[in-house]
Amino acid sequence: MSPQQNTPGAVLLAPSPAAPVYDLSYYIKGAAAGGICCSITHGALCPVDVVKTRVQLDPVKYNSGLIGGMRKVVAEEGAMALTTGLGATAFGYFVQGWFKFGGVEFFKIQAVSALGEEKAWDNKVGIYLGAAAAAETIADVFLCPLEAVRIRAVSDPEFCDGLVDGFGKMLKADGIGGFYAGFIPILAKQVPYTMAKFAVQGSAADAMYASMGKSPKELSDSANLGVSLTSGVIAGVAAAIISHPADTLLSKINKKGAGGDGPMMARLMNIAKEVGFVNLCTVGLLPRCVMIGTLTAGQFGIFDTVMNALGASKFHFHDPNEKH
Repeated sequence: MSPQQNTPGAVLLAPSPAAPVYDLSYYIKGAAAGGICCSITHGALCPVDVVKTRVQLDPVKYNSGLIGGMRKVVAEEGAMALTTGLGATAFGYFVQGWFKFGGVEFFKIQAVSALGEEKAWDNKVGIYLGAAAAAETIADVFLCPLEAVRIRAVSDPEFCDGLVDGFGKMLKADGIGGFYAGFIPILAKQVPYTMAKFAVQGSAADAMYASMGKSPKELSDSANLGVSLTSGVIAGVAAAIISHPADTLLSKINKKGAGGDGPMMARLMNIAKEVGFVNLCTVGLLPRCVMIGTLTAGQFGIFDTVMNALGASKFHFHDPNEKH
């Protein structure tokens, strides 16, 4: 192997062999594609996320829907207020996407290797769920501090002048524990969300390929992209509904003074009682469905595009009984 091939860039840009090989190079490409797709989509939807968070934190003031909420924020604070927390969002979700998409690829391929092709095909939904849960748990360890800074900045626009400033202020005010005050809610939000996202998207994509009587290898790149986008929208809406109550709790727990003093679980219980179960499930749900449906479709579309650009042949479950 030449010295050039030992560099990370060489590994990332090295073309995959004609027959798919799922090695370290493949996982690095999957992680990079995941980081890029999550950073771009979450960053682009930052204005929607700002309004969604404001609705969850103050539903009385922001009670006129997504467009009305945007107008109110712009009228009171200027257009730049819609980009509050953009740095934390873009960087945080690059890190999260790296571990989430890269992790899902790693865990599902390892499961197929351990179970064998036939058993894996019969249990592919379970593999999607398990791979997504494991990958998301790891990713959230890195995401949680960045999400805490973002939410604090959105709830209090005067809090900081950027990601680094926000980290310093939170560390000084709350210590390391302040960055992980929302760790349980973020797990409760992100793990079911990611499990639903990958399982529903995978199942929807498989159903679409089956309805066409084609495998991904038999279709053009544009046709496969269409499958990714369509199945991504379906998966995003399902995942948004499932994870919304925990998302509301996460938004509120990072607001200063929310839930009173005491242990985190006591604060979460206090917030849940104050808000009520119905409101936890419904307040801010429509803008979140719009956001997550668009975001998820974009993520899978960008992921597939970047993987193709990097020369990686994306892993797909294979029916061993399929005739060739």
